[in-house]
Amino acid sequence: MVRFNPCLFLFEYIMMRVHVCVCVCLFTTVCPDRDPELQPWMPGHSEAHRVTIGYGRKVLLTSSATVHSIEITSGGKLVIADSHHPILLRTKHILIGNGGQLHIGSPDCPYKGNLTISLFGRSDDKDTEHSYFGRKYIGVGTGGTLEIHGKKKLSWTFLNKTLHPGESQDNSYLFERGWGNRGIIVHVIHPKTGEVLHSDRFDTYRSKEESRRLAKYVDGVENGMILAMVVNDEGSNNLEESAKKTISKLGSRHFHRLGFRYVSRVLTHDPLRPEAFISIERLSNSTVLELAEPAEGWGPGDTVVLASTDYSMHQAEEFTLLHCPTCRPTQVKVQGQCPAFLHMGEEVDGVDMRAEVGLLSRNILIRGEMDPSCYGNEACKFFSFDTFGGHLKVEHGFKAVHVSSVELQHMGQQSMGHYPVHFHMNGDVDQKGGYDPPTSVSDLSIHHTFSRCVTIHGTNGLLVKDVVGYDALGHCFFTEDGPEERNTFDHCLGLMIRAGTLLPSDRDSKMCRDITHGAFPGYVANPRQDCSATSTFWIANPNNNLINCAAAGSEETGFWFLFHHVPTGPSEGMYSPGRTEHTPMGLFTNNRAHSNYRAGMILDNGVKTTQANDKDKRPFLSLVGARYGPHQDADPFKPRVPALIHHFVAYKNQDHGAWLRGGDVWLDDCQFADNGIGLTLASGGTFPDDDGSRQEVKNSLFVGESENRGMSIPDNRIWGPGGSDLSGRTLPRGVDFPIRGMQIYDGPINVQNCTFRKYIALDGRHTSAFGFRLNNSWQSCPKNNVTNITFHDITSRVFFGEPGPWFNQMQMDGDKTTIFHDVDGSVSEYPGAFLVKQDNWLLRHPDCIDVPDWRAAICSGRYAQIYIQTRNPANLNMQIVKDEFPDRPLELEGALGKRKHYQQFQPVITLAKGYTIHWDQAAPAEIIVWLINFDRNDWINVGFCYPAGTTFTVISDIHNRFDQRSAVLWIVRGWFGIQDKSRLCRLLTCRLPVSLLFLQVKAYNDKEDFAFCSVKGCERVKITAVIPKGSPPSNCMAQAYPRHAEMPIVDVPMPSKLPGTKLVRTELGLFLTVCQNDDGNSILQGIPAQIESYVNNLKNK
Repeated sequence: MVRFNPCLFLFEYIMMRVHVCVCVCLFTTVCPDRDPELQPWMPGHSEAHRVTIGYGRKVLLTSSATVHSIEITSGGKLVIADSHHPILLRTKHILIGNGGQLHIGSPDCPYKGNLTISLFGRSDDKDTEHSYFGRKYIGVGTGGTLEIHGKKKLSWTFLNKTLHPGESQDNSYLFERGWGNRGIIVHVIHPKTGEVLHSDRFDTYRSKEESRRLAKYVDGVENGMILAMVVNDEGSNNLEESAKKTISKLGSRHFHRLGFRYVSRVLTHDPLRPEAFISIERLSNSTVLELAEPAEGWGPGDTVVLASTDYSMHQAEEFTLLHCPTCRPTQVKVQGQCPAFLHMGEEVDGVDMRAEVGLLSRNILIRGEMDPSCYGNEACKFFSFDTFGGHLKVEHGFKAVHVSSVELQHMGQQSMGHYPVHFHMNGDVDQKGGYDPPTSVSDLSIHHTFSRCVTIHGTNGLLVKDVVGYDALGHCFFTEDGPEERNTFDHCLGLMIRAGTLLPSDRDSKMCRDITHGAFPGYVANPRQDCSATSTFWIANPNNNLINCAAAGSEETGFWFLFHHVPTGPSEGMYSPGRTEHTPMGLFTNNRAHSNYRAGMILDNGVKTTQANDKDKRPFLSLVGARYGPHQDADPFKPRVPALIHHFVAYKNQDHGAWLRGGDVWLDDCQFADNGIGLTLASGGTFPDDDGSRQEVKNSLFVGESENRGMSIPDNRIWGPGGSDLSGRTLPRGVDFPIRGMQIYDGPINVQNCTFRKYIALDGRHTSAFGFRLNNSWQSCPKNNVTNITFHDITSRVFFGEPGPWFNQMQMDGDKTTIFHDVDGSVSEYPGAFLVKQDNWLLRHPDCIDVPDWRAAICSGRYAQIYIQTRNPANLNMQIVKDEFPDRPLELEGALGKRKHYQQFQPVITLAKGYTIHWDQAAPAEIIVWLINFDRNDWINVGFCYPAGTTFTVISDIHNRFDQRSAVLWIVRGWFGIQDKSRLCRLLTCRLPVSLLFLQVKAYNDKEDFAFCSVKGCERVKITAVIPKGSPPSNCMAQAYPRHAEMPIVDVPMPSKLPGTKLVRTELGLFLTVCQNDDGNSILQGIPAQIESYVNNLKNK
């Protein structure tokens, strides 16, 4: 195949006044194997033959061969002939460098034959391994060119019709109908094609003649045909014995008992309509799959994998394609009578749950030759099979690499640096680095691999497109050290991603405990903390693009964004500390995650960037905490740049659809269904990190329990009742796990214009649309806003928790202080109200409305927070009492655990009120009170209990979060025990043996909407005290009350209820409304879980 170019020059030949024009045309070859400079090469078969192709030599491999190794260097070139006969090239390695080239097809002339490159060898071979590439590889070194382009095939698509277990869709007959005419309806069906040959109806209710006609009709049916019969409404009144006997001869035992069918009305406005469901399936060894798009390039003998659409990734199934001349372009026939599992092929309750269908076969195969079992390395402790596969590695300074439409099987090794496709420390590989066209890998199938799928290490600008990664060990699509940026994963699919041994984050619990190298001697691993993070997409720098990708089953997580505080390994020093934590996110749009154990997506955590030592004994690269706050140019002093997550679909993930922690993380047009918890937005952490940021989710759909019910099989961990009809279904965690749609953690967050469907609470299972993090020690922000929320088929819009399974005793600080703001009343029906925990009297007032079914109260007010940090000691408990309700103290045990050097208490408080604070030990020597979410001129009065004889210093300052400096505003010094008229003593109430120090804390500076602190910094008061030795617990309750008790006052009147609304819309159970006897206004509507106890506790009015 040649392509002629225009004439490059014109030669004019003049002779005897005759002008002869000669046009000299040059041509270029599009197909690399048509280059006339190539020399045929047939090296034969010898595992000892070491081949070097160099010094400008250009050869064409035209037949199968076996050699020890091939080195292409010094301008050498190897091309594989596009032959009609399959070619098998066996070698231990192929090394391309120093101007060497390997070509198999080209973008304009893809390889059409069948080629297999088989890499053989063992890890314990006696040959000296290459210092950089190792063993069993295709290596592209400095100056090397690798161009491999197979036949274009559709890499993956979606199943477009649900495939039921045990159902073959090849020539089947399925008739479903609500019948409109009475009598007996008969279909005559061809047994091989499933075609309905004839049908008729016989009104055997009206006429005996119809009965005789039925008997004659049945007798006339050709032997071997299938008869399908249904009775609609009534067919027995005039059904004669002759007809019954004729039908009974066919094997039916039911016509003798046929009687009158009575249709009744049972708890419904519409009469029940009888329906007939008949399915006759031809026994065949094939099934037809309906696809979402034409199966370009797919053919008989190809292998496809069908993803799970349930919680377990192990429900993925492989099938072999068969010849199907009658199939449409969007149909393929696969071998096998029927699938073992349910695979959805449709949108369910508004969520796209179609199974992914990935093509594993390509006409170019690069594979590793494997031993039958594991041998001679540490991986054998965890794997019974050989894990020493082949690998393809690209070194810095390569000339060109483009690989497309290639299958890689049994690639990767359980050793560092040897992966199926590995770009190692290449720098910029797009136009920015001088590569035109940019470097890319596309249309690859990477399956049954032993270490990852595609690894990008110290490389920027790589395009990874239309790649399927299936059944891999360790993170599949993997960015390694932190500096990798501007890479694009476009339309990539990963499924069945299992744990590997290489990094702590790759390992499962057993590997984490058993692999001790890298840890400090004596360290005992905590698998859930240090390891257990196997992910389909592991993204170590947020400035990468993920578009149209699917994470369809991992042992842990689908997409995981994490942060290297400093770059690690060979990338050390490539960016300043903390840069990735502030780097804006690249494109993240139209991605989906399902069938993952931990979560569909996580944005959180970092890795430990120091070696194990006696102070931190965890191994290098274990998981650690990190906080994400994206800013322009990754500079925290420049404006914030929100991380945008658009149209993310997460379903059937056992724990979370998504857990996202950070500064500005905004979701739009997302879908969450059948997850244990749909979405949790966690703040950037302890203030004042990235103060002023917020998280939000808008225009999104949450479904609790969809019509995708799954199936009961031994692999499913949990099966039980669910949904509005209590039918059996797979469940995410346990039969009593409290499924939640939007889990509110700390904040501030904004939930706007979202729809919640099918959150149905059961006896003993507290399912709710909105819920809160269980066993939470952290703060809850009163700036958590919800607006324009819609509910369908919901029994509980909100549940604040109660002691019991999963919730434990509800004694942690965050369990007690939960709150959110119902801006427009779309949750509570009271616009502008706040929903608070029903027993939190710091936030309640006399007009609050109890909703027992939610364990909540609907209140009005102006709320903020105080953070109280204590030192010396830090292991004490605190009681805070609102002066209006002195008999309802709130006891807090602190957010940080009892072993920290300081403690932090984080109560939400009502502004413009008075409080006292008490301790279960002697008062701490240092207290810092931070004013959180205080607007200018907001204030509270607070009295701190101290032992008599305490001396103290009170300092007011403003703490700047950027430079960590504080500006002192005023200082007061004093002590207890004096009784003079000084200004200082008027601040004190002196009692023995304990006394109260009263302060009014007030904000004097403006604050941005979502900031915790003022524009000038965090306003705070610091109390340093010298506590007399041997002092008793500092509890001043008896001295403070009733002396300082206040009459409860409603500062902010309760809003009016929205007209024409009901708190809960449901067709199930009992609906309860409680009204006041004076004006008839409803004060509660709902379905209390404990109606009897609730009614018994109502006050007589």
